[in-house]
Amino acid sequence: MPRWKPLPDELHPHIHHLVVRLRRLKDRGRLGTRQLAAKTGYSAKSWQRYLNGRTLPPREAVEAMARLGGEDPTRLLALHEMAAERWAEGRAAPDALADHAPAPSDRDPTPDPDPPTGRLSYGRYPRALVTAGGVALVLSVSMALVLAVQLADARAQLAHARTDAVAAPSTVTESLLPTVYPCRPERSDGRWYAGLSRTTTTILAYTHVGPEVAEAQCLLRRAGVSPGDIDGVFGPKTQRAVVRVQEREGLVVDGVIGPHTWKALREADPR
Repeated sequence: MPRWKPLPDELHPHIHHLVVRLRRLKDRGRLGTRQLAAKTGYSAKSWQRYLNGRTLPPREAVEAMARLGGEDPTRLLALHEMAAERWAEGRAAPDALADHAPAPSDRDPTPDPDPPTGRLSYGRYPRALVTAGGVALVLSVSMALVLAVQLADARAQLAHARTDAVAAPSTVTESLLPTVYPCRPERSDGRWYAGLSRTTTTILAYTHVGPEVAEAQCLLRRAGVSPGDIDGVFGPKTQRAVVRVQEREGLVVDGVIGPHTWKALREADPR
């Protein structure tokens, strides 16, 4: 099994999840990029870009990979649709978007010739793209710091409120600050629900906030994995708990809650 390079930090979780699924299918089939080119009609260099998160693969390539891996393409195509929306919003370089539809040479199963004059080959990054990657990294670090400060302030306010009114439950109501959520686990139609959300498809990732996150935290705790406080904030403790459940259930380990992880949480027996 190949040792994959880390994916770019600036990738949206939807795109990151799609690429991880494609990598897993490639590993499962023990296929090299040349073999993928011969079986799908997309060149080896194109598959290198797809599997390293540099270019969003077209819908037909995703469907072909699913069938090669012996998987129903329906769910993978649904994930591709969500990833395509995020990609179109500008989370990748504009010139990479031109690679969504295969060019004539892209459909040739033989190895690609040298890139035409004036077009950068794979691995040569324009200065603007490198700058954009640096800016994205700085923004992600800044977001994490802001979230940590807001979380600390919210907990301080909550502690102060509890000392003033012991009988009444305290919540923090400012925008984006955490709230104290109650867990009321109930079983319905063979699935567990905590009374905060009935979603089974919402994608949740690090820094997300809201009742859907609190629902997942309640289900994680019921499954015997502590996510920390039930505060509706997808922080480091919640992410580690998600990873433990994914490892335990044999899922793709990416720390992102998607349909498969929701299914595992809603059907898991308490431990």
